[in-house]
Amino acid sequence: MLGHLVGLVKVRVVRGVNLAVRDLRSSDPYVIVRMGKQKLKTRVIKKTTNPEWNDELTLSIEDPAVPVRLEVYDKDTFIDDAMGNAELDIRPLVEVVKMKIEGVADNTVVKKVVPNRQNCLAEESTIYISEGKVKQDVVLRLRDVECGEIELQLQWVDIPGSKGV
Repeated sequence: MLGHLVGLVKVRVVRGVNLAVRDLRSSDPYVIVRMGKQKLKTRVIKKTTNPEWNDELTLSIEDPAVPVRLEVYDKDTFIDDAMGNAELDIRPLVEVVKMKIEGVADNTVVKKVVPNRQNCLAEESTIYISEGKVKQDVVLRLRDVECGEIELQLQWVDIPGSKGV
């Protein structure tokens, strides 16, 4: 298994902003993060459209060209309601990892990714070095829904013995 792995990405699902109302006056949102066959889930935050998760989920990266998909749902008794989705390309993050940057000051911005029609970014995303780690702050605008954004922080994790990037 490790032979195909290029690394790990820690995905911190920070919070949701102005998510859609799916219950009477609010929602009970949670996020599913998918990449390839992997499927990870945050906890449910009750009765809010501005949830603070700060849940850390770790994805194994085999092919950086595979996008990370987010699906937001409202937890219900029988069928959970969809509250939008988004897709994130992690290739810019991997490109910065490949640079093998060392000895730069903390919080040095290495790359910026701007919103366009091909991505779900709600605002410019920065990839930076913090405590020797490559990190990316991301705000994604949800699709297929009337409103809502999800804030994420990604962090690359090298795996000793993997083929690396």
